[in-house]
Amino acid sequence: MIVLHRMIASLARVGRPLALMGLLLAASVAQAGDGVVASPALFGIPVDFILFGATLLGVALFHHYVLQVALTGLVTITTYKILFTGFKTGAGIAGFGVHMAHEWVLLANLLGLLVGFALLARHFEDSGVPEVLPRLLPEGWLGPFMLLVIIFVLSGFLDNIAAALIGATVAASVFRRKVHIGYLAAIVAASNGGGAGSVVGDTTTTMMWLDGVSPLDVVEAYVAAAVALVVFGIPAALLQHKHMAISRDFQAAHHIDWARVGIVVFILVAAIITNVTVNLKFATAAEHFPFLGAAIWVALLVAIPLRKPEWSLVPGAFKGSVFLLSLVTCASMMPVESLPPASWPSALALGFISAVFDNIPLTALALKQGGYDWGFLAYAVGFGGSMLWFGSSAGVAVANLFPEAKSVGQWLRHGWFIPIGYVVGFFALLAILGWHPHEKHKDVAPAAQVQQAAPAVTPAPSARDTTPGSAPDVGAAGYK
Repeated sequence: MIVLHRMIASLARVGRPLALMGLLLAASVAQAGDGVVASPALFGIPVDFILFGATLLGVALFHHYVLQVALTGLVTITTYKILFTGFKTGAGIAGFGVHMAHEWVLLANLLGLLVGFALLARHFEDSGVPEVLPRLLPEGWLGPFMLLVIIFVLSGFLDNIAAALIGATVAASVFRRKVHIGYLAAIVAASNGGGAGSVVGDTTTTMMWLDGVSPLDVVEAYVAAAVALVVFGIPAALLQHKHMAISRDFQAAHHIDWARVGIVVFILVAAIITNVTVNLKFATAAEHFPFLGAAIWVALLVAIPLRKPEWSLVPGAFKGSVFLLSLVTCASMMPVESLPPASWPSALALGFISAVFDNIPLTALALKQGGYDWGFLAYAVGFGGSMLWFGSSAGVAVANLFPEAKSVGQWLRHGWFIPIGYVVGFFALLAILGWHPHEKHKDVAPAAQVQQAAPAVTPAPSARDTTPGSAPDVGAAGYK
C-alpha cells in the first residue's frame, strides 16, 4: 500500500503541473482576441477546460482505467454543453447532433486507421522482415538510433501512424519486447517529427497543403525536426541499449513471407493514393464520407485470399481506439475561437498546447488567422504531441501495442528528452532560417474587384475597419 501511495503521489506531482499548464495555455487561446470568455469561468479558466483538464488528469493518475476515465469525461462534458453552454452549431441536443455530424468523418477515419493499422502491423510482424532487420542495424547504441532514423524517414512518405506502428513492431522483435518506455516515446517523436515537414506525412501538414500553403513552405520544418531527432534520439538509444540490446543470436535462418510484405505495401499504397486522390479531386465529398478509413479496410479484405488478418486483435485495438476517439471528441467541443497574435513565441506555445489538445482545430485556426511562418507551425503542432502518449494518434497507436506506455508520469519521467528536443529544434530553426511570417494565403483580390465595380452598394466602413481598401472581415459579404 505504501508503494502504491508513493506511485500515485509521484504521478500526481508529474501530471498535475502539465495538466494545469495545458489548461492555462488553452485558456489564453480561448480568451485571445477580445478577452471575453463565452463559457462560465473559474479564475479565468472556462469550465469546459476545467472538465477537460480533469479528464486528462484522471488519465494520468488512473492509467489502468483510461477508457473508463475518458468515457466518463466525454459524458460529463457533453452533458454540461447540452444543458448550459451549447455548441458552436447550436444549443441543446440539436446542437450536439449537428456538431457530431461535422465530426463523424474524422472519428470514423481515425477508427478505421487505428484498427486497420493494428492488423497491418501484425502482417508486417509475421512477414519475417523484423527478424531480418537486426542484421542490417549497426551494433551497440547506434542500432536503436538508426531504427529511429528509419522511422523518421518512413514517416515522410507514409502516414506517421503507420511509421510509428512499423517502428514499434520492429522494436518489439529486435528487443524481444523489452522496449523501454523512453524509447517508445522516442519512436513516437521520430514518427511525428518525420511527418512534420511533409504534406503527406501528417494530418496537419495535409490540411495546410489543401488550404493553399506551398509544400516548400512546410519542408523547412525538417531543419527543426532533424535537430530534435539528434537531441532526443541519442539519449533514447543509449537508454534502450542499456535496457535491452539488439538480439542477434538467431538459431535458424528466417524465411521472409513475401506475400505478407506485398499485403503491407498494397495497404499503404492504397491509403496514400486514396488520401491524395480524394483531397485533390473530391475534397467536398471527403467531408461527408471516411474514404481513408474505408480504403484501409477494403485493402485488408481484398488481401484475405493471400493471407488472413489476425482478427483476434480487433477487440483490443477497438477498445484502445474508443479511448482516443473519446479524447478527440472532448477536444472538439472546447470553446477555442481564436489564437494569440501570430509570432514565434505563440507558435512555440502551440507545441505544448498540442500535447494536451487536439492539434487539428489548432491548425485550422492558425490557417484562418494567417501571419505564421508555416514551417514553424508545422513543426510545433506536428512534433508537440509527442510529449505525452495521448498527445498524438501515433502515440495512442504505439500505446495500444505496449499498454505499459499508458502512463503520463512514466512517459514524462523516461521521455524527458522529448520536450528538450522540441525546444532545441525550435530555436535551431529560428537561428538558422529565422521567423518569416507569411501573409494570408487566401486570395482576396476578387472581393476587392467586386467592391470597385459596385461602389454604390459598398457598405460604410465600420469602427473596426477604417482603412481605405482593406479586406472585408471574416464571414462578411465579399469574403473568400
